[in-house]
Amino acid sequence: MTVDHKNPELMEKIVSLCKRRGIIFQSSEIYGGINGFWDYGPYGSRMKRAVEQLWWGEMVETRHNVEGLDSTIICHPRVWKASGHLDKFGDLMCDCRSCKARHRVDQMEDQTACPNCGSKDLTEPREFNLMMKTYVGPVSDEEHIAYLRAETCQPIFIDFNQVRVATRQKLPFGIAQIGKAFRNEINPRNFIFRSREFTQMEMEFFCEDAESMEWFNYWKGERIKYYREKLKFTEDIIRIYEHEKLAHYAKAAIDIEFLFPFGWGELEGVHHRGTWDMSRHEEFSGTDLQYIDHDNNRKVTPTIIETSVGLDRTMLALLCNAYDEDTADTKKEGQETDVRIVLRLPAKVAPIQVAILPLSKKLAEGGEKLYKDLSSRFRSEYDETGSIGKRYRRQDEIGTPYCITFDFESAQDNAVTIRERDSMNQERVNVTQLREYFDTHI
Repeated sequence: MTVDHKNPELMEKIVSLCKRRGIIFQSSEIYGGINGFWDYGPYGSRMKRAVEQLWWGEMVETRHNVEGLDSTIICHPRVWKASGHLDKFGDLMCDCRSCKARHRVDQMEDQTACPNCGSKDLTEPREFNLMMKTYVGPVSDEEHIAYLRAETCQPIFIDFNQVRVATRQKLPFGIAQIGKAFRNEINPRNFIFRSREFTQMEMEFFCEDAESMEWFNYWKGERIKYYREKLKFTEDIIRIYEHEKLAHYAKAAIDIEFLFPFGWGELEGVHHRGTWDMSRHEEFSGTDLQYIDHDNNRKVTPTIIETSVGLDRTMLALLCNAYDEDTADTKKEGQETDVRIVLRLPAKVAPIQVAILPLSKKLAEGGEKLYKDLSSRFRSEYDETGSIGKRYRRQDEIGTPYCITFDFESAQDNAVTIRERDSMNQERVNVTQLREYFDTHI
């Protein structure tokens, strides 16, 4: 059975599966939950770490011209004044007086009627700033106001000189980081697609303006290749949206979009930000942030090419692309069709890559020894509870690509049965060859 990935009902199935299997669920649920905040459970957190590591390896560890950073969530308030977030980072919103729902005006098809109840009794549109405010210090007054960062790129800009000096990098080079960001969204929706607390994976590439479009096109190509080759997104579910209306400081901007069950949505932006960010922080901080080109005895204000990825949106795209249902071959006459739910996740990002399933609890010693050997190299799980069929189904639902059955013959022939998730084919492999087998397949 083929799942229609354009079907809005798919989202309901994914949300249900994520809760049932401990992948992602609503924060503070025992208190009724809090809208726009989500917890990643045992399997979700493993998968999230795997996606982070895949991106970090692709963007930092395999490149000599990109450095890593892990900055604070709270910066000096003037950072956000310089960036424009305190003055212009907001949406127009209105309230429905009838049903009390709040809406972003730009998302309303009919801006004279409530999309929730149809009432035309709406408040006048008003500006709503998305920055989350807090206080630093013992007194909660205007002098101690601070903000949770709305994006992870601003700390990269203000740490430019520190990173450059420490690593002795010359232009062009990049700085990347993974971290939390916060936006007081008016209307969080579509599961983890639009949340109030989320994780960004961003890289800011500093270069000279003369070569900036060449670098923009380079990073555009690299990021598209990442989705197609690493995450296995096919051309029918991913596309490029080119911005026609640009910020005054930008030369080019594109979004990499994914076809979610609710429609096309942005996964990542690749933006040519010009020299605006560095110039603004130089102006507001009074610090010289220009790059000194000693070879040509001149000073340069770096131009920035940005790649900005939503980790939570990437997680959702992976789940939507992976979710599938098929019918098992074990249906008997007179029985209802046995539907198998399976997450066909790429092995690189699956929360569990190898599950060790002894056929009986009596075989625990051999199974645990196998688990200990494999878990040092692959994300592994040991499970001896329930029938082997039910254990297979559970692993299918969390996306485990390979299950190992340790049976009564294993102690005699030193071999185990490997069951592959997607085809359900089974193969007998000697224990001494398992690492090599999974190194090749994972």
